[in-house]
Amino acid sequence: MEHSHSNHEMDPKMRKKPDGHGHHHMIADFKRRFWICVVLTIPIVFLTPHIQNILGFGELLSFYGDSYLLFFLSSVVYFYGGYPFFKGMYKELKSRMPGMMTLVAVAITTAYIYSSAVIFGLKGEIFFLELVTLIDIMLLGHWLEMRSVMGASNALQELVKLLPSSAHKIMPGGETMEIPLAELEVGNQVRVKPGEKIPADGQIIMGETNVDESLLTGESEPLYKKAEDEVIGGSINLDGSIQVEIQKTGKKSFLSQVITMVEEAQAGKSKTQNLADRFAMYLTIISLTAGFITLVVWMIITGQDLAFSLERAVTVMVTTCPHALGLAIPLVVAVSTALSASNGLLVRNRTSFEKARNINAIIFDKTGTLTKGEFGVTDVISLDDKLDSVEILKYAASLEAYSEHPIARGVAAESNDHFPVENFKSIPGKGVEGVVLGKKVKMVSSGYLKELGFDVDDERVDKLLSQGKSTIFVILDGQVKGYLALADIIRPESKETVARFKEMGIKCLMITGDKREVAEWVSQEVGLDQYFAEVLPPDKAQKVKEIQEEGWVVAMTGDGINDAPALAQADVGIAIGAGTDVAIETADIILVRSNPLDALYIIRLARSTYRKMVENLAWGAGYNIFAIPLAAGVLSAYGIILTPAMGAVLMSASTIIVAVNSKFLRMEK
Repeated sequence: MEHSHSNHEMDPKMRKKPDGHGHHHMIADFKRRFWICVVLTIPIVFLTPHIQNILGFGELLSFYGDSYLLFFLSSVVYFYGGYPFFKGMYKELKSRMPGMMTLVAVAITTAYIYSSAVIFGLKGEIFFLELVTLIDIMLLGHWLEMRSVMGASNALQELVKLLPSSAHKIMPGGETMEIPLAELEVGNQVRVKPGEKIPADGQIIMGETNVDESLLTGESEPLYKKAEDEVIGGSINLDGSIQVEIQKTGKKSFLSQVITMVEEAQAGKSKTQNLADRFAMYLTIISLTAGFITLVVWMIITGQDLAFSLERAVTVMVTTCPHALGLAIPLVVAVSTALSASNGLLVRNRTSFEKARNINAIIFDKTGTLTKGEFGVTDVISLDDKLDSVEILKYAASLEAYSEHPIARGVAAESNDHFPVENFKSIPGKGVEGVVLGKKVKMVSSGYLKELGFDVDDERVDKLLSQGKSTIFVILDGQVKGYLALADIIRPESKETVARFKEMGIKCLMITGDKREVAEWVSQEVGLDQYFAEVLPPDKAQKVKEIQEEGWVVAMTGDGINDAPALAQADVGIAIGAGTDVAIETADIILVRSNPLDALYIIRLARSTYRKMVENLAWGAGYNIFAIPLAAGVLSAYGIILTPAMGAVLMSASTIIVAVNSKFLRMEK
């Protein structure tokens, strides 16, 4: 199979000729050759003496020169229909890798030369009908196979179609002008109306909306976006009008990089593919040898005539074509990479992806992987029986809503219901204060609390501090009424991820540069087997190496930036939460979403992919082991004779079974 690749500039030219254009041409070529040969096969059927005798039309259909007409029509089918196989044989022999094309070319050439000799005087039977029907079936088989491969790769073309053809560029005077997408440049500002596709990667500078990124990231829920949030070209603006400043176009865009990665992954040969290629080459040699031996045995040892012996030899070579083996791996690769890309899982290194099935230990970075990488409220404690934790949080959130501090934003976001605030004042480095519902409220740090002369005697404070959390105290009218504990928020999916990895028998570890108390708290919360705290970024790779030296096959998950050395050292490096920055050179697999569960899905997909490869190889090899003796005629004594055309039918059936089996590959969640 030939694959064409193109550089994705995301311009109109590319839209006219998307990836796979060469593949489409080859499919059309096989389809055209098949139908022309089928039309020519119809008169060949009625001109074949054996068929005429069976139908009783011998005298009616016989005429002077009919055998020469049969030869001419068969020659057209042989040269026109057989051309792809001759071309394929040349390539295979040139690369010293004889395969299915060589087998088909040798089989039809042997049948053609022998039958032509019979037409011009040699005693024997003609094989023109078997020859042309074999070519018909082989062309049909190739056509169906290539359609299957193309169907598996259609995800790439669908990605190309995601981008609109034009954009609404905002001009210096404020008016908008519709321009072709190819003319869009970094720094341009565009307006995107509700229901329109975002033309390129950029940042919202005005407006808010919900964005559908499902076709790009696999994220089913629409995402709320506001000013300063980034958007991806190709995603759909659902309900708000937004103004976007373009940041990436062409090859640097998220969509272009996704397509390039998927192409490279589909084109890359894995170890299993190399095994299949070698197997197919050996099987080709075995088939040719078996065909020759079959010819010799039937002619010399059993005394059969040349026609029967040659038919057996041709049948052996046709029936044992390693088509199923040739398709076994590439089709699974095409399906799995398209499947992973549509779910926001980008495979950059096929060998490492294949290796992922053997993972028995996974190491997580903490910040941004198991946690969100942003401070939030983990505990709310009331010290007054008359005030519950919900009210304490309301007072705190109401006051902090007026602060610009990142931690204050985290507190404010914890409550949707805020009280009105008056006389808000910030106390730099210490806290905030204001009047809420007529009460003077202060939110202060533990250090400032002592400065104010308060001493909170609560053992729960010590426990929270031992977990590495920060505390903020709430003072109402001069009395400490409660406090909040804050920490880097653990992702809600993290605990489930670790639990499901453990069910698969995979050891879960964590490496973090954070202090031991924080690491211990996160480890206990999510159920890790082991953790390493206070590890500096340069030392993370060494820690991964030490774990590998203990005999573990290790996957490392991190944000792909300060974890780069560790990602490179691991057997499989998984960059998680890459967002729009997918060009992380050290990672083997990139997970677009910030969801640790995707690391679980990619390993499950690796296992399912390998299982499908093995199933296909087992079917392809098993079929041939069974088919060789049957095609050679070992059951002819029982009246079971396999014709070359019937052999081609069985061979094509085996390849279609492999294609259908590959299509059943699914993403397990």
